Amino acid sequence: MILANTLAKIVFMGTPDFAVPSLEGLIEAGYEIAGVVTQPDRKKGRGQSLAFSPVKTAALKNGLTVYQPEKVREDGFFETLCSLKPDVIIVVAFGQLIPQRILSLPRCGCINVHASLLPKYRGAAPIQHALLDGEKETGVTIMQMGPGLDTGDIISCSVTEITSEDTGGSLFDRLAEDGAKLLVRTLPSILDGTADRIPQPEESPTPYASMLTRQMGELDFSRPAPFLERLVRGMNPWPGAYTTLHGKTLKVYRSLVAENVGDVKASPGSILSTRGEGILVSCGEGALSLVEIQLEGKKRMDARAFLRGYELREGEKLGREV
Repeated sequence: MILANTLAKIVFMGTPDFAVPSLEGLIEAGYEIAGVVTQPDRKKGRGQSLAFSPVKTAALKNGLTVYQPEKVREDGFFETLCSLKPDVIIVVAFGQLIPQRILSLPRCGCINVHASLLPKYRGAAPIQHALLDGEKETGVTIMQMGPGLDTGDIISCSVTEITSEDTGGSLFDRLAEDGAKLLVRTLPSILDGTADRIPQPEESPTPYASMLTRQMGELDFSRPAPFLERLVRGMNPWPGAYTTLHGKTLKVYRSLVAENVGDVKASPGSILSTRGEGILVSCGEGALSLVEIQLEGKKRMDARAFLRGYELREGEKLGREV
């Protein structure tokens, strides 16, 4: 049986894989999706052929109408939105700032699925920054969008534990599914006006979760080993953690904080041992074992397999020469 609330007309705005479960969850719940808005097709790969966003692919698969404005603030796109007469606009990792006239257009406004426990980790990359900071838990928040960046009223939250094995990729996948479920559970109360709203404080207790860059994945061995271990997990799968070995890029997919190494005297980046599970490297505090790696021009493999065909000596250093 389709509930009365599912008769509401929804416009969905999203772009990457993270947004797809939310779109599919709304479809499965029986909501009318009047239109799907996603970023324009972008050139990808060596051939630079145009590629659809994951949300566009999912929308077309379900027979939905797709809109791809270069800028959502354009008058022509706003007129198109007005013609759709949405009761609510759902925004999930869309990738553009939403202007006030769009925020105010639907009777229920614009609702966002954000991948953190707001007010923590406002910004573009909350999943990875929570991992880097050593948080024990994170989650998703359904919020009413306002003029500030991720500062709108909190409507509902779902919490998940961050395990010692979690990567940016595993958390991304889990929170995408959690966000979709929470959205479908929360939306009826938003549409009938009974949803509770909690205003956020003006200031976030954590720094802004800035967009990731490739440079953020570079391992600075002057940092403590526990931080670098979290960085390896947080930057997996993108942009990836890396260092330099003999002038070539060495990607690091898995690492462990070494135990019982005592007071390490070697300078940061020095190879302490190649006899254990991985390549043991001195850090600003402690030591890090590089367990799964890929040297430029070679396949991804565990460190023990790599060392069977590549000679490393204790005392050699990883990292760029400064």
